Amino acid sequence: MSASLNTAAPAPAAAAAAVATAVDPACAEPLAVLGRDVTVPLVTGGEVTYAALDYAASAPALQRVWDDVAAYAPYYGSVHRGAGYLSQLSTDLFEQSRVTVAEFLDCRPTDQVVFTRSTTDSLNLLAAVLPADCQVFVFETEHHASLLPWVDAQVTYLNAPRTPAEAVATLERALADRDSYGPALVCVTGASNVTGELWPVKELAAAAHAHGARIVLDAAQLAPHHPVSVQELDVDWVAFSGHKLYAPFGSGVLAGRSDWLQQAQPYLAGGGASRKVARREDGGVDVEWHTTAARHEAGSPNVIGVYSIASACKALTEAGFGNLVAREQHLVAKVRSGLAEVPAVRILSLFGDDAPRVGVISFVVDGWNSSHFAAALSAEYGIGVRDGLFCAHPLVRTLLGSEPQAQGECGAPEAAPGERSLNAIRVSFGAGTPDEHVERFVRAVKELVADGAKWQYRTEEGRCVPAV
Repeated sequence: MSASLNTAAPAPAAAAAAVATAVDPACAEPLAVLGRDVTVPLVTGGEVTYAALDYAASAPALQRVWDDVAAYAPYYGSVHRGAGYLSQLSTDLFEQSRVTVAEFLDCRPTDQVVFTRSTTDSLNLLAAVLPADCQVFVFETEHHASLLPWVDAQVTYLNAPRTPAEAVATLERALADRDSYGPALVCVTGASNVTGELWPVKELAAAAHAHGARIVLDAAQLAPHHPVSVQELDVDWVAFSGHKLYAPFGSGVLAGRSDWLQQAQPYLAGGGASRKVARREDGGVDVEWHTTAARHEAGSPNVIGVYSIASACKALTEAGFGNLVAREQHLVAKVRSGLAEVPAVRILSLFGDDAPRVGVISFVVDGWNSSHFAAALSAEYGIGVRDGLFCAHPLVRTLLGSEPQAQGECGAPEAAPGERSLNAIRVSFGAGTPDEHVERFVRAVKELVADGAKWQYRTEEGRCVPAV
């Protein structure tokens, strides 16, 4: 095997342009993922191949990623500290993975790639290194990972916009009205984990920079579906998770400008982050911290997780985002057109039906509690979706028109017909999803709405489950 992961990604503009010349998406094969042949039992009897339609929570591992990790595993060794061959190989693999991720994101030459545990960890790291008196601006539509980390900063929460232009105008007004012209940071998602809608990141970045602010892009839902270019979007940082990028081994990325990262104390203090430690005469210690990405990577790094992210970046790049985007839009159209044929179904959206989106769609069904509906999809059709508020409570409550204090629990499945659910159902898919899975999903929705569930369900520890 080779330790080198230095494979350049195509320019994002070229990848996006390739959509127009991609092969017929209806004929394109999905990428191979683990679990594609797993069968699950149905409460009504028999088994069926599992339809994994919860990619927005965690995407299945690409077979390519699994194979690369399996090939590397016998060579696993300590990183950065070992003189032995396996340690040197693992160190090279780890650092070449950093190069691969930087190329995948089209980073600037001076940017740093810091490996973390997840998007949440990445944004908490950035929150920990904010300069004093930094003001943060974040829309209420964000996932909690990007809504909540800024507890030590002065935060302005912006109301949910109803068009991309309104999002930009709202941010511009907020930045123009800020109290001072000190450091400021805007945090915005690239694609909503609730609606799948793409946000006007480039325009928001321009607005932020025009008012002397910086911007961080939460690309957790964008990077697995669409090319992301730090330079083209002109964002200061980007964060994403491996487990949503078909690399479920517990690593994430924060990539971008180095100055705030290097001016702050390490996110975690310990080995790896420290360059030199010496005792003082007064009994204390003096520490010289690294000025590279290692400053915020204390402890033994997750080499497997990091390598798996690099493997996924290479796999998606080689598959071609043009083809991947075209095929996913083919699936999006299938689901949306199928759900549009069911009057009882209401798809949730901020920006309207024509807004560009990735393969994430949330909806509610008249007369159904969402947890009951999701449970029936699983137990009676072998389809895995998600129900709830999707760690984006303010956004989902806005879309549902519920009061801010309204509870979002599962609710009893025996709720009166027509009772409005305080949560929603989310179906999400990606590069590994076959047509049959979304076709089965649409068919199941139509049958459940027309005929009702075939089984009885009960609430157990806040979840709707089949009654035994």
